Amino acid sequence: MTSKANSPPSYEEALHHPKAEDCSYQPPPSYSPSTGMYPGPPGYWSQGGVFPQTSESPGLSPTVTTIPTLSAAVPAAHTGDMEAFFRNQWESTSVRHAFIRKVYLILAVQLAFTFTVVAVFTFVDPVRLFVIRYPGIYWASLAVYFVVYCVLICLKEPRRRFPWNLLLLGIFTLALSYMAGTISSYYETKAVFIAMGITVVVCVAVTVFCFQTKVDLTSCSGLLCIAGVLLMIIGIVTAVVLSFQYVHWLHMLYAAIGAVVYTLFLVYNTQLLIGNRELAISPEEYVFGALSLYVDIVHIFLFILQVSGSATE
Repeated sequence: MTSKANSPPSYEEALHHPKAEDCSYQPPPSYSPSTGMYPGPPGYWSQGGVFPQTSESPGLSPTVTTIPTLSAAVPAAHTGDMEAFFRNQWESTSVRHAFIRKVYLILAVQLAFTFTVVAVFTFVDPVRLFVIRYPGIYWASLAVYFVVYCVLICLKEPRRRFPWNLLLLGIFTLALSYMAGTISSYYETKAVFIAMGITVVVCVAVTVFCFQTKVDLTSCSGLLCIAGVLLMIIGIVTAVVLSFQYVHWLHMLYAAIGAVVYTLFLVYNTQLLIGNRELAISPEEYVFGALSLYVDIVHIFLFILQVSGSATE
């Protein structure tokens, strides 16, 4: 039987003498509605919420529980999902930006070569007379242009496999540059300069418009196909009529319509390149992206050249 001296103190003794040697029980703290928290031991809140140092427990203080942040309130599995989502978003954005830079770098090389050929065919008289005297080379370049264009557009494997894609793109650029230079040799230098200037303004305006606007032209691909078919029909009719008798206003009308339609094509292909619309080009299709923009810009130049050439005559 345990003696009374070794028995634990009663509840009243522990309540009135908290520092009793054999005190093994502390009453539960009461909740304070005014402060919204449990009161700490004596001196706890007067010391800023930190237990005071005492001689009986030197250097010891209880662990302060910090309030969890908002991100810590998210379960670990959900946090990993969010991190993966933002990481994928950043990676896709960086890939798209690298793709856009690659396409515009290739496009800049193509346009620099094409307009150099146009300048040579326009300013160097022996070259200009040569291409006018031998139109068969023009028709041969047209055939090469058509065949290579069909290969790059219809076949995915050649336009994605390096270095065949760049080789085919180079042949295509050479053929279209010769065609553009041959057509430019029939016009005055002033008309060529005017067409180049207007083309540059149109291309810059279209690029800024596509990067700023919320209008999605990729959702109107059906209307653009109809516009392309109508342009082809008008071109055939114009070619037939002009082969019998030259009609100035008909030629001007066809050239103006062609410039407008290819400007819309340029907007459409630029938005495909950006990739934040309903339709987008895969980052692997950098040759297709450069090819589309290049064809649009050169055709805009040729149609504007016909308008400016007719206006300066």
